[in-house]
Amino acid sequence: MKIAGLSFDHMHMGDLLRQVHEHPDAQIVGIADDNPLNAENVAKTVENFSIPAERVYADYRRCLEETRPEMVILCPAIARHAELVELVAPYGAHILVEKPFAISLADADRMIGAAQQHGVKLCINWPLAWYPPHVTSKRLIDEGAIGQVIEVHYYDGNQGPMRHLADKEEVGEEEANRRKSRSWFYQKDAGGGSLIDYLGYGVTLGSWFFGGKSPSEVTSMTFIPQGLEVDEHSVTVCNYGAGLSKFETRWGTFTNPWQLQPQPKCGFNIVGTQGTIASYDYETTIRVQTAAKPEGFELPVDELAAPNRAAIEHFIAHIRGEVPLHPPLDPQICRIGQQIVDTALASSAQKKTLALLA
Repeated sequence: MKIAGLSFDHMHMGDLLRQVHEHPDAQIVGIADDNPLNAENVAKTVENFSIPAERVYADYRRCLEETRPEMVILCPAIARHAELVELVAPYGAHILVEKPFAISLADADRMIGAAQQHGVKLCINWPLAWYPPHVTSKRLIDEGAIGQVIEVHYYDGNQGPMRHLADKEEVGEEEANRRKSRSWFYQKDAGGGSLIDYLGYGVTLGSWFFGGKSPSEVTSMTFIPQGLEVDEHSVTVCNYGAGLSKFETRWGTFTNPWQLQPQPKCGFNIVGTQGTIASYDYETTIRVQTAAKPEGFELPVDELAAPNRAAIEHFIAHIRGEVPLHPPLDPQICRIGQQIVDTALASSAQKKTLALLA
């Protein structure tokens, strides 16, 4: 499958192109970026995957016209998601957008509409959706192990988006602070802030755990450090009718969870009518309580099998009609998450509880 990558604003482009590079039936036919600030990331990708100079573009349209990809990976600043989906869709390429979904519900609907208009598949990739603990937890929920889900509690983040590059390459604190001033992650108009960056993870997977259920109302509070224009910490509470669920985002965790789990641990605690599950990022077991075993017990996580281990192999298989789209990547599930994100942003600005935005 011919695959192109457009925009290196998000460091995950390097991770996704690595998946393409390592896939036995896929090839990188072109990469494009129009932001000079991303030159270092582009250069590293060219070196890592031996991409010839004639496949490297500064103009997105020229890349699409000359390479004619079957799939396009988009990793722009969040504020440009809708713009680039509308640019790509008329070329007939299926589109994978790296999380979050969009800067607003209106833009999310633009993206859905563009894909439908041009008959292309659209998916939103949330890397947490491929973590074995969370996939295992959903399997147990579907099997009725903890009854009906009534609460989802989520805490996640990292030391900050400037503290790592693609492949989780670490960046020192001094260099990270220098990068803040020029990064879209710290620009409000571009879609910066920990709430937009990480809340979508929690509420989209939360919607998956809830079986597609939406909350009735949302309350959110953010913390914006002095000298910044975006938050580095947020707490959002959602009312799902049988209890309250909490979703907390944090740039500035004590450690990065892929190296050492911070406290609180990054991941989910899921409460059901007949049990509970503790499902933490990167861990090899989950902890379960049931009516039969209220003392709790650990279960090894499921071993994920191809083509359902990661975004690229899965989306290729989905495009070819081999598998249904993994639900957390489905724009309809993601739209529920976007409704919650939009409502949370409005709630934090207005400092009050709001009904879920339609």
